[in-house]
Order: sequence, then C-alpha cells, then structure tokens
Amino acid sequence: MALVVPAMGVRARFYAPFARGLHRGGLNVAITDLRGQGESIPVARRGVAHGYREMVDDDLPAVVRALSAVFPGSPVVPVGHSLGGQLALLSSATGLPGVPAVVLTAAGSVWWRGFGSVYGLRNLVGSQLFAALATVIGYWPGERLGFGGTQTTAVMRDWARQGRTGRYTLRGSDTDYEAALARLKLPVLAVGVDNDTLAPPSATDHLLRKITSAPVSRWHYTEALAGGRRLDHFRWVRHSDGMSAYITDWISDTVGEGRPARGGD
Repeated sequence: MALVVPAMGVRARFYAPFARGLHRGGLNVAITDLRGQGESIPVARRGVAHGYREMVDDDLPAVVRALSAVFPGSPVVPVGHSLGGQLALLSSATGLPGVPAVVLTAAGSVWWRGFGSVYGLRNLVGSQLFAALATVIGYWPGERLGFGGTQTTAVMRDWARQGRTGRYTLRGSDTDYEAALARLKLPVLAVGVDNDTLAPPSATDHLLRKITSAPVSRWHYTEALAGGRRLDHFRWVRHSDGMSAYITDWISDTVGEGRPARGGD
C-alpha cells in the first residue's frame, strides 16, 4: 500500500486526486497529515515545540504500525512529497520496520548550494531569516506570510539548518541521520516534475547522493505526460494520473502490489 506524506504546510486532503489515481492502480492508499498540519494536533503555535525528530522518529513509525495492523498483508511504501519525501527517507533509514521501498515526488534537499548561485543565496538568506522570525514570534505564521503553512519554531530551525549546512541534524536527537541514510538499502524511486523551482534536479541530486547504498530509480513527469497541463512543485497533484500510474507500476515491479485492479497488465 502507499502512504502519502505531504509537503510542509500542505493538508492531507490536498492529495486526494493523487490518492485516487494510486487506488485505481490497485493500491491501498492512506494519507497522513504531518504533525500540527490539517487535522493533526497539536496545532503549531507559541509554546509547541515539535520538530523534524518527532515526525521522523515517532509519527511516521506510528502511522506505519497502524496501517500494518489494519492491512497485515500489504507492505507500506511511503510516497513523500517535498519535505514529506525527506522525512520518509530519514524515517525509513532509522525506524520504519517492514517498509520495502520509498517513493519521492518533487523532493530534494533544501541545501542552498543545490539551487545555483543566485537562487541559492536567496534561499540561504530567506531560510535563516524565516527561522529567526519564528524564534522571535514563537512560531512561523506561514499561512499569513504565504510560505510553508503555520509551523513550530523547531520545524523552521530544522529546515533552516539543513538549508545552511546540507546535513540532517535534528534537534533533540543523537542519531547520525547522515550515516543512517548512507546505510539505507531500500529501493528508492525519485520523481521530478516540470517547472519545479522548489525541488529542481540539482536539489534532488544532493538528496540522493546521501543514499549511496540504495538502488535508486529516477523518472521525470513532464507536462506532455500530464496531457499538456501546467505543472510545478504543487500543481502536479491536480494532474497526477500519469504519475500515479507510473508509481503504481514501479511499486508493483518492486514489491509486488498494484496491478491487479488495473486489469493485470
């Protein structure tokens, strides 16, 4: 089955068109809100302290355990978008027993050097400024400021630290996530999309260079494959039939699920 893990600040219900496509391909599908987003609690506000560590070490393993209990014969494959892809990789490398593979959609490292000199410097300055503002305010009011949704200060600091250093060092954890990523041996599919300025190929390259032991497949979802529809970092979700078909086939080939409901092709 597929577990869709959202991008920063994006509600689970946004992925309904994508989930329907995966389900048409024969997969059981679940979507989880990231902690504090959508229907998940505690809502990000002043005094709420969770960051990447809680989502990686606590939340995603709990969701996988719950899904495995409900669907005991169906291995859970995280399908992570943007930050959701980063979190899915980190969690798969450290604490998701039974997960047989990982899919990344429009996901890349936010390390500033992965975006070129002009955009990279802009991202570096912006990420550090956003984290500083979150520290002063007590949380990040992204829904009002137009970026990233409402987040805790810890989430913004974790995001800004990875953007500055290129490394995943999570607040409150002694785990060496970089070493864990290097040991990860699960098959990984990385799907890029046209016009994605938030996860360009160079940013995905940097993320994938961390998983040196994993067999990695890459595929690019173009506007032509989407029937001529406009794509970018978020718009692909609304026009995702071609992507969901490809991912379903890859999961079927990799872990043996997904094709029967499409007619056994």
